[in-house]
Amino acid sequence: MLRVTEIVWLMQFVEKIREKHGLRTEEVEEVLQRHPRVHRIERGQVQGEALYRALGSTDAGRHVVVFFIHKGAGKVLVISAREMSRKERASYGKRAK
Repeated sequence: MLRVTEIVWLMQFVEKIREKHGLRTEEVEEVLQRHPRVHRIERGQVQGEALYRALGSTDAGRHVVVFFIHKGAGKVLVISAREMSRKERASYGKRAK
């Protein structure tokens, strides 16, 4: 299990997540800190780093998928976040039971 202890934000990703996907950084942080379902998508170009996808929900019950780069020692760089697709939500709901 990947434990997130530090979240790194770059303004370019914050603005995209807010403007394009309508999510606030606080919502993304809620997802990452509420024990989301995390899957490695691919190895990164830097040794020891990889791209991950986290499925989870906000305190308000919004179902969100977060994409991030694991920087090691619990540190993650969020690069995107959006509401789950219908297929992701169905898969998440089945596993949450």
